[in-house]
Amino acid sequence: MERYSRNMKTLSKEENNRLKEFKVCVVGCGGLGGYVIEMLGRIGVGSITAVDGDVFEESNLNRQILSSSESLGLSKALVAKLRMEKVNPLIKVEPVQAMLTEENSLDILKNHHVVVDALDSIPTRLMLQDSCKKLDIPMIHGAIAGWYGQVTTIFPGDDTLNKIYNKDKNEAKGIEKEMGNPSFTPALTASIEVSEAIKLLLGRGELLRKKILFIDLLSSEYDIVPIG
Repeated sequence: MERYSRNMKTLSKEENNRLKEFKVCVVGCGGLGGYVIEMLGRIGVGSITAVDGDVFEESNLNRQILSSSESLGLSKALVAKLRMEKVNPLIKVEPVQAMLTEENSLDILKNHHVVVDALDSIPTRLMLQDSCKKLDIPMIHGAIAGWYGQVTTIFPGDDTLNKIYNKDKNEAKGIEKEMGNPSFTPALTASIEVSEAIKLLLGRGELLRKKILFIDLLSSEYDIVPIG
């Protein structure tokens, strides 16, 4: 298919055809999540669940790819679906217009091949990791603040986030407000999350499992740190 012709050689034809069989859940449709959904849909992942109970605000316009002057006040999850209908109508996007909670997480996350963390809250991320563990689903974690980002791939039972976060630390949302978020940090970090998801789904390459990639764009440094 001409739509996916530029995927070829990076992916084989067989691998590209396999992508349509996968179902990915993206939790958060803002800075990270919008780019994640955009790239998953463009490469050809067949089914995407977009989870977010928030609506677009004017302050989102500097960095959130799904936001526009026309989408202000609209559901982020719903806009994700409408966007993909224009970009790649072959892709199914199921919008879940709700915040992820302990009460709804298992129902929302079940039956997915991988979950992508695009959240801005440390406690919610820890809850997401626990829910994925219960459901035996791997997840890709990403976080951003200012010039900095991080990505790691977590298999059920790795409990990687427990080693880098705890519930008593400042929530990421507060850190983001303090450090800001420009347009480029979420785009780069999301692209690495998507590459991890594609490698995981297709069984290719080396994953960032039990290690974390730290991105420092201000110093142009990329460090991979093992997590025991």
